This record gives sequence, structure tokens and C-alpha cells, in this order.
Amino acid sequence: MKIIIKKDYEELSKVAASIIGDELKSNPNMVLGLATGSTPIGTYNELIRMHKEEALDFSKVVTFNLDEYLNIPYSNPNSYHYFMEDNLFKHINVKAENIHIPDGNAENVEKFCIEYDKKIEETGGIDLQILGIGENGHIAFNEPAPTLPLETNITELTESTINANSRFFDSIDEVPKKAITMGIGSIMKSKKILLLANGEKKADIIAKILKNKVVTTHIPASLLLLHPDVTIIMDEDAAKGYLE
Repeated sequence: MKIIIKKDYEELSKVAASIIGDELKSNPNMVLGLATGSTPIGTYNELIRMHKEEALDFSKVVTFNLDEYLNIPYSNPNSYHYFMEDNLFKHINVKAENIHIPDGNAENVEKFCIEYDKKIEETGGIDLQILGIGENGHIAFNEPAPTLPLETNITELTESTINANSRFFDSIDEVPKKAITMGIGSIMKSKKILLLANGEKKADIIAKILKNKVVTTHIPASLLLLHPDVTIIMDEDAAKGYLE
């Protein structure tokens, strides 16, 4: 596991985008796993800049997103379909047919989950997966639990995640209680993983994972300790507990 600590969020985002850009230049047909939430926005902004100013080419890239809320219209600004279009896709030259995001409005969600994993396998698997981390240690929407599904699945969000996500909604009552998420197994099959963490709120969980060096389903992100190619990029605030 490689650890990169940068001064602030802006530097974190530039380093993450640089790594993604280098991977893309060496593999124009890469399969890129994408995350939502506030953490990767800076990275996406830098990738957009690299596309516009440095001709970074996304025309052959295939993308797979980690998750999506259940039963939320794509036109809702809080849907991850809307988020990705607004924060990345409409600004770069990725092809619409190469974009894959879990369908929280599928007629048969269970069947969709099976087909989603199959599509990832058919592309040859994810070359580079971008991850954020929740304050409770969740990755994607794999919440702390005694057991964790390996495959893409429907999951119930914990109270802490609902509270954390409520800042994006007009009220906490509007926050969806369920989501589709890639499973831990789907994520761990990625050839390379970038975990991004910023801010003091992430400091405790980062310190637990890196200092304790214990794998537990009650901290889903700790399972990344088992992966052969993970890079954690964090700012100084998120690294405080680790550096103490």
C-alpha cells in the first residue's frame, strides 16, 4: 500500500488526476471505476482541465460507477447519474455507450445487479478504481456489518451515512434509505485502487485502518489492506491521526 500525503485538497486532487491521466495515456482503452460524493470533485475538475488544455483523451474509456440510490429519478440533482453528468461526463469526450452507472430504477433490480457484475467482467475488469471513504469506514455503500456481500447488491444505508448525506438534500427525510452498490469482491478485483480522503472528519477512520492493520467487515475499507495495488492519497487534515 502506497501512502501519499499532500498539503491540502487542491494538491490531493491534482496528484490523483495526474495518476489517472498517466494510466489513461498508457492505456487509452482503460476501464475506469468512478466514485461520487464531494471528495472526487476536485479530481474530476482537474481531469476536465487536462482534457481541455492538454487533450487528455477519454474517447475509448469505459466507466463503471460504484453505486446509486434506489428509486431516485435521474433528473434529481442528488442522483449519481446527475452528479456524474454534471461533474465530469458532459465536460469530456467519453462516449455515452461506454458509461455504466447502477440503475436504481430498474424493473428488476436484483437481475440488474447480476448483469452489472457480468458487464464488468466482459470488459476485462476494472483497471483503476477511484474510491472515497465514509466516516464509518464504508467504501461505495458497503456499510459496516458482520458480513459483506461480494457482488453488486441492494443495501440499506446506516444512520450515520444517511446523516452525512443529508447535507445534499433539503431535509434528512428526503435522503434515500437504500442503494445499489458494487460489492467488496467487485471492488477488490480492480487491478489498481486509488483511495482519496480529505478533511479532519476522515482522520479517525484513516488512523484506525493504517495504525491497527486489522481487517474487519466492521470497517469495510480495512479490506483494502489485502489488495496488492492500493494508493491512499490524503490531505494533511485527513492524515492527522495517522501521523500522530
